Amino acid sequence: PGRTTLILNSLRINLFFPAASTKLVCYFTNWSQYRPGNGRFVPEHVDPFLCTHVVYALATISNTNQIKPIEWNDETLYKSLNDLKKINPNLKTLLSVGGWVNGISPFISMVSTPENRHAFIRSAISYLQAYNFDGLDLNWEFPGQGGSPPEDKLRFTALVTELREAFEKESTENKKTRFLLSAKAAAIPSTIQYAYEIPKISSQLDFISVMTYDFHGHWEKVTGHNSPLYRSLLDQGNHIDYNSDSALTYWIEQGAPAEKLLMGLATYGRTFRLTSAFNGLGAPSDGPAAAGPYTRDPGFWSYYEVCSFIPAATVHWIEEQKVPYAVQGDSWVGYDNKESFTAKAQWLREHNLGGAFIWTLDMDDFRGTFCEDGQYPLVNHLRNSLGKLAYITPRHLAPLPVFKGSCKTSPQTSSSQYSTIIWTNPLLTFCVGRPDGLYPNPEDNTTYFQCFRGNTYLHRCQPGLVYVDACKCCNYP
Repeated sequence: PGRTTLILNSLRINLFFPAASTKLVCYFTNWSQYRPGNGRFVPEHVDPFLCTHVVYALATISNTNQIKPIEWNDETLYKSLNDLKKINPNLKTLLSVGGWVNGISPFISMVSTPENRHAFIRSAISYLQAYNFDGLDLNWEFPGQGGSPPEDKLRFTALVTELREAFEKESTENKKTRFLLSAKAAAIPSTIQYAYEIPKISSQLDFISVMTYDFHGHWEKVTGHNSPLYRSLLDQGNHIDYNSDSALTYWIEQGAPAEKLLMGLATYGRTFRLTSAFNGLGAPSDGPAAAGPYTRDPGFWSYYEVCSFIPAATVHWIEEQKVPYAVQGDSWVGYDNKESFTAKAQWLREHNLGGAFIWTLDMDDFRGTFCEDGQYPLVNHLRNSLGKLAYITPRHLAPLPVFKGSCKTSPQTSSSQYSTIIWTNPLLTFCVGRPDGLYPNPEDNTTYFQCFRGNTYLHRCQPGLVYVDACKCCNYP
C-alpha cells in the first residue's frame, strides 16, 4: 500500500504516494492570537487543505468535570475553524483538552472516580456536538507524574476505554460517524512506563501523538537539541533515549501498533545563552537566550523567529542527530528545518508509522513573510515528504530520459550503486493563476485537483468512483 512501481526502459522506479492511513495532524493554540503584529494567529490563517486533521488547543476541565473554554472568545474561534470544513469537507477537526489549573492537571480529579469520568464523557459528547468538532484529543502531561498518583495509570486506561465505548454508542444511536479519540503522549521511556498501559490504550485510541520534542532546553547547563532524530555520542545515562528514534521504538516494542503512532515535529527551536567560546553541542550555558519578539518566551523561538536570526548567524548540522543549530554571539538555537523534516519523514515511512503531527501551525511561517519560502514552509515540506516519491534506482542501467516532462535521472559521477530520480511534475503548478475550486485531472479521472490560494492539492475518489466536473463530485462511472 502506498507504492506504485513503473517499468520504463527496463528501469525500475518506485513512486511513493500517501497511504490511506497517513495522517498529518496539525495543532494550533488559542493563545497565539495574542502575539503582536505578524505573529498573531487565528483560525482564518489555517490552510484547510494543508493537514488531514487540525487540533484546536486548548480547552480545560471544570471542577464539576465539564469541558469548558479557556479564552474569552474560544466559541467564536471554534466556529471559525470548523467553518473551514465547508471549504474542505475532508478536513477533520479535534478539540484538545487538558493543560493546568493552578499548576495541577485537571485530569487528576476527573479520573478519580467512575462518576466523575462519566460526567466528563457526557460533557465531552455534548460539547463536540455543539461546536461541530470531529473528535477529542486528551492532553494530560502525564498520568502518574506531577502530583498524579500511580493509580492514574490504570484510571487513564479506564477513561480512554469508557470514552471510546460512549463515542461508539453515540454514533450508533445517532447514525453518524463516530467521534475520533486521540492523545498526546510522553516520549521518554522512564515517563512512559509509569503513565500508560500501552497495549490497552492503543487499542482504544485512533492515534497517539508522541511528543518527540523538548528533549533538551535551557533548563540544562549545556546546549542540547530540542528534537533530535537520533542519539548523540555525548548522550549518557537516561539521555541516551532523548531522541525520536528511541522514543518511538520504545512505544512499538511495548505493544503500540506502529500505524497508531504519530511522530511529533516541532516548528520551534530551544535557545541557550553560551558562557564560553565553545559553541557546539554540549557547550556550557547559564540559561536561555533573549525571548523572541513575537513568542516572547525566553528559551523558545518560533521557526519564523529563527528565520530572522539565521542571516546573521552561523548554521551547523549535527550529522549524527540529523538536525541543525545556529549560533550568533552568545545565542544558540537548536531547531528543525526542511532537511531535518525530510530525515524524520523518511524514518516514519520506513517504520510504517501512522503519520506525523505538528506542534504548531502558528509557529511555522504561516504568513510567508519571514523565511522567504512561501507560507507554511516547514509544514508544506513535511506534507510533500510524507507522500511523495522514491528516490533511488540501480545505476548500471541506462539513464532515464525526460518522460512526458515528468521524470528524469540526475547523472552522478561517484561510485555509488544508486542514482537519484528527480520528479518534475508540471501538475505541481496546475493551480497557479486559477480561482479557488475543484478541477478535473485530465490524466486520471479517479482523481481531481483542489485549488486554494494558488496551491495544488490532489484528491482521490473512493474506489469505483470517478470525478464528475458537472457536479464537482465523485460518482459512479
